[in-house]
Amino acid sequence: MALAEYDTKVELVTEHVWQNREAFLRLNPAGEVPVVIENDGPPLCGANVIMEYLEDTRGYAAGKRRMMPDNPDARAEVRRLCEWFLSKFHAEVSDPYVRERIYKVEMPAGAGGGAPDSASLRTARQNMRHHLRYLGHLVSKRDWIAGDAISFADLAAATAVSVVDYLGEVPWNEDDAARSWYARMKSRPSFRPILAEIARGVRPAHHYADLDF
Repeated sequence: MALAEYDTKVELVTEHVWQNREAFLRLNPAGEVPVVIENDGPPLCGANVIMEYLEDTRGYAAGKRRMMPDNPDARAEVRRLCEWFLSKFHAEVSDPYVRERIYKVEMPAGAGGGAPDSASLRTARQNMRHHLRYLGHLVSKRDWIAGDAISFADLAAATAVSVVDYLGEVPWNEDDAARSWYARMKSRPSFRPILAEIARGVRPAHHYADLDF
């Protein structure tokens, strides 16, 4: 979404991170995605790093479409919430769902593939409710997650939540404010490619691509 919002074309490459390919580990020794390479520049590892790079290289040219505010306090709040959704939400919700219900479909048994762990999924389901309430709290008091204007925080949250929504595991009926915000995010042109993606062997929830869900 960040790349699209900043009119930056990208060629997507699938990386099966559980394979620990040597060539990929040379790009990012942590063995994690996302990784972006622009021209002959160094690998940009991690969503937060990529967004900061986009802000540094394209922010001022983006004008009203800029995803980072000028005010230092407002910028700090955007960074805080990006960290929340890309780290805390990821660890407590989206990563367990992706690992147990998507990755394990493709992973060989020797790499950890097989049946999903029901205890891990139950914990992720409980955590999802806590995070949904916090998300609803934020957008019920602000126009967007971090303030009066859309920012990288909204992109981080929307894409993190979309992973869980793909699997039909977001209890949208429990928070109207969060649901309304997510509907706005789904309607953005930068979100459309995400709604068109299909995980191999796992069909999306029936409402996933519906803008009026």
